[in-house]
Amino acid sequence: MAISDFDPPERFVAGTVGPPGGRTFFLQARGGGRLVSVSIEKVQVSILAERISDLLDNVGGPEASEAVGEHHTDTEALETPIEDEFRVDTVSLAWDEGRSSVVIECHDRDPEEEPPVDSVRVVLDPTSARAFARRCLAIIAAGRPPCPFCGQPLDPDGHICPRSNGYKR
Repeated sequence: MAISDFDPPERFVAGTVGPPGGRTFFLQARGGGRLVSVSIEKVQVSILAERISDLLDNVGGPEASEAVGEHHTDTEALETPIEDEFRVDTVSLAWDEGRSSVVIECHDRDPEEEPPVDSVRVVLDPTSARAFARRCLAIIAAGRPPCPFCGQPLDPDGHICPRSNGYKR
């Protein structure tokens, strides 16, 4: 069991490796002379960004307003080497009321299971959490454009659209 704790991290970002349609998604945390990268599903990144925004809107208070974090967005690439410690299975999100902080935990499997899990725990202030969520949404949007008819991702060589009875567009 390995728990990597970043409270607070020097840097915490989501990023990708590979071309649209073949990207691998990562979360990367740096702090205390350590760099930890974990691979994660695209849908998990999307849901995490939405839930962080919801959490900040509902319980974050005025310091977590939408305007906070605009100038803090990290647009740099992932740091190398990009070697994942584990593939994320379970993500948890919490609000630490006493510290007014967002706590994100990523586990390689359900924390209730045996043997103990590998985990990454990151504690972010509201500004950093909002900036992280914005970056997540930006990397999700940077993928393949959607088909105007069915909404599924378009491949560079076309796509078989179910709304056009299977004809390629």
